[in-house]
Amino acid sequence: MLDPANVVSISELNRLARQSLEREFPLLWVAGEISNLTRAASGHVYFSLKDEAAQARCVMFRSRAQSIPWRLENGQQVEARALVSLYEPRGDFQLNVDALRRAGQGRLFEAFARLKARLEAEGLFATERKRALPRYPHRIGIISSPQAAALRDVLAALKRRAPHLTAILYPTLVQGDSAAEDIARAIAMACQRNECDLLLIVRGGGSIEDLWAFNEEVVARAILASPLPIVSGVGHETDTTITDYVADLRAATPTAAAEIATQGWHEGVGRIADLATALARAMQYRVARQQQGLDHLSLRLIHPATRLARARDRLALLGSQLDASVTHGLRRHRDRMNRAALDLARAVPRTEQRSGRVGILAQRLSAAIRGQQQRRMNSLDKSAAALAHLNPEATLARGFSIVRDATGRLVTNAANLQAGQTVSLYLANGEAEASILNSNADHRPIAT
Repeated sequence: MLDPANVVSISELNRLARQSLEREFPLLWVAGEISNLTRAASGHVYFSLKDEAAQARCVMFRSRAQSIPWRLENGQQVEARALVSLYEPRGDFQLNVDALRRAGQGRLFEAFARLKARLEAEGLFATERKRALPRYPHRIGIISSPQAAALRDVLAALKRRAPHLTAILYPTLVQGDSAAEDIARAIAMACQRNECDLLLIVRGGGSIEDLWAFNEEVVARAILASPLPIVSGVGHETDTTITDYVADLRAATPTAAAEIATQGWHEGVGRIADLATALARAMQYRVARQQQGLDHLSLRLIHPATRLARARDRLALLGSQLDASVTHGLRRHRDRMNRAALDLARAVPRTEQRSGRVGILAQRLSAAIRGQQQRRMNSLDKSAAALAHLNPEATLARGFSIVRDATGRLVTNAANLQAGQTVSLYLANGEAEASILNSNADHRPIAT
């Protein structure tokens, strides 16, 4: 578990990522179309597996690529057994392909797919119905042909790993039209006699036609009905049958089936063998990885003379660009200075031509100001005289008065007065009330 506070290098991060991927993902089968196929001088094969939505980089090391019985080409539909990994020097996600097989599209593949889908829907492949194998079996039953090489391989593996165990053969046909029924009868016989701790169903590799007896429903039903745990060791590593899916455990080969059955007894020695195998694989992986690195580096390797020629061309290009840039900059600054000089020359004021004109304008301005002041003073005097003439207090001072009736309205016509009516008189100094004795509307001149 990494501490988030620690700082790790890129190489350390890539190493941890590779180890995590290889630990978390089992060796699995991946289907796809081959693209970007490249064969390196080292014998390694590089390609991509893709489908409609994604692709993944793949590498098949020389030792594995040599075992492919056909020529790989772009566009081929294949199934690859691969280890999910990471190429540390580049940090690239990749699949280390261990084996390849063509993706089947024929009649037998279609029949296989239909039966597999139906049995899977019925729950025959469900993990929860799988039975655990006895860790220390004493009797192992073998369902195979007495003449099969697979039987000899199994017996040799049992003798090598656990020679004290008892092996019981239940002979059967493993190929032909009646082989499926014969295999089912052998399973039923072993279960009826109940003299074994587990059963091994084994056969050597072959084509899909050769192995078809192990894809029949009658065999699958017999395995399902068996009370004994069953290990399927049919075909080579790349072969897959219905028997493999229904059995409690699938072994890659008949020999592997015998090894699985004796795992408990052989655990001590097996641990040492596993460590030796792991060391060999690690060394092979390291060598293959270094070879892969050489493959990538060889694509990037350039002769020193070529590098120097490219550098000289680059230097000459940069020198030309620098000269052009300096020349252009100097020309641009020179033009800017010339324009500024012209603008400055135009902006300098010509005071010697304007000084006499300024004096004349100053005299005219002073005369205009004095004339304007005189005209305004004369107008002000006339307005003051007119205002004094219209002042009602001046009229009252000459002996006139203002007459208002009881409602405060101004009386200007004697016809509006009646005898005995009280009026108010406003004089230059104070006011008085008077009573009308009589009124005469006839106009008479005022005596002065």
